Parts: sequence; C-alpha cells; structure tokens
Amino acid sequence: MANAIDPAKLIFRKMERELRRLESDQQPDAVHSFRTTSRRLETLLEQITCGGGRNQAKLLKLLSGIRRGAGRVRDVDVQLAALRSLKVPLEPRRKTELTQSLIELRTKDEGRLRKLLKKKLVREIRKRLNRALETSKSAKSRDPLTVAKQILGAVPRSSSHATEEMLHQYRIAVKRARYAAEFAPKSAESAEFIAQLKKMQDALGSWHDWFTLTQTAAQTLGEINQSSLVAAMHNVTRGKFRSAVATISTAQERDREETPAVDSSRKPGGKSAAIADHAKAAA
Repeated sequence: MANAIDPAKLIFRKMERELRRLESDQQPDAVHSFRTTSRRLETLLEQITCGGGRNQAKLLKLLSGIRRGAGRVRDVDVQLAALRSLKVPLEPRRKTELTQSLIELRTKDEGRLRKLLKKKLVREIRKRLNRALETSKSAKSRDPLTVAKQILGAVPRSSSHATEEMLHQYRIAVKRARYAAEFAPKSAESAEFIAQLKKMQDALGSWHDWFTLTQTAAQTLGEINQSSLVAAMHNVTRGKFRSAVATISTAQERDREETPAVDSSRKPGGKSAAIADHAKAAA
C-alpha cells in the first residue's frame, strides 16, 4: 500500500478525532465532518484495501450506526441553511413556522444522536480503528483512480430523460468516487479528476438540499397551490435540477472527447445521451 499509506494513516487519525469531537459537539460542522470522514474511511476499507476481516466489518457497522444518526441531523441542517438563504418576501409567518419546525426536529434528532455516543461504544470503535490501521499497513490495495472511475461508471443506466432518482444515484456515486480518488498519489490527472467530481458533487448536493427542503415544506405548509412560499421553493429546486443536469452533461461530454472508444453508456438511449438531451431541452 505504498502509494496510499500516508492518506490512509491520516484518515484513521482524523476519524478518531472526529469521533471524539462528535461526543461533545453536535453542531453542524462537527456532524458534517464526522459523516464525510467515516464515508472516506469506509471507501478506503471496502474499495481500495483488501482483507480487513471481522474487525473491519464490525468497525464499519458501528460507524454506520452513528453515521445514520448524524445523517438525520445533517439533513435538517442543510434544509435550515437553504431556507435561511431564501430571500423572498413571501409568507414570512409560514417561513418562521417552517424554520421553527425544523429547529425542533433537529433538537430531537440531536438528542437521539447523543444517546448513540455511549462511552463504551466510542472506546470500542477507537480500539477497532487502531487494529484496522495496523491491518491496512500490510494489506494489498487497488489503484484509487481506477476504483473511482469504476464507481462512477457503475451507476445504473436508463433509457429515459434525467429524473430525480437518476440524479440521486449520481449524487451518491460521485461522492464515493471522489472519496476514492482522494487516496490517489498527487498528479495532474488525479487533481483534474477530483476537481471535476467536486464540481458535480456541489451541483448535485445543492439540488438535493433544495429538493429535500421543498418536500418538507410541502408536508408542513401544503402544496404549491396552497402556499406561495412552497411555490417559490419549487422554482428554486427546478433551477438547481437543471444546473445539476447540465453539469453532469458537460462532464460526460468531456469524458467522451477524451475517451474515443464507444461503450454502452454512450450509445443513443443510454444514460449519458439521456442527460445530454435533457440538458439541451432545459437550456
């Protein structure tokens, strides 16, 4: 694991720090950093290194349980951030009502997360992290860039136009591909690929944040015909959707130019063609 040993060691140490931090701090930055660090560690252990054994499986299971709790808190945090950024003079009382509802939900989810972080559990995770680090030092590894491209290429294909479900699948794949690529040795190729993934991740993440907020708002305040505030959120979400589709389409076009070989994902009717067609129609 000569190429990835340094970033791998760093992610283990960072995981331990973020776990300790989360014990005493459930603020947005702490929650978000724990989740992304645990996902990076999961990508390293499951996709890049081989032969982790029982300790690795148990470690990832324990981290996954805490990450799910942190995920519920994070979902509320991104909705609150999106809502506060919506500067429209529409239904201020209803906006306040929605904000208060989200704050109350976060308080409940934060309490549940705090209960998950029992001292005994945290100690066990830290012990398993140290064991997994020792095991990883002698483990065989795969090329991180190759892994990243395989993750991105494994997104299920569809013959239809871009849909919310399609973007959701891309969003997950792009995040995991970026986490894998970040373990690659520094080079012009890896830097360019990671920058491309980050651009897609930002566009997809922004769309998903607004999509989630709009769903919550509709459940709380009513559909578009019942609330001008919800209607405004729908408009923002549609714009974010078009932006995400265009970003993916641009990345795929660049990839097509750099890789002249034809594969099934780029044949007429494949997902790449569908997203490109949708982007042109939305322009």
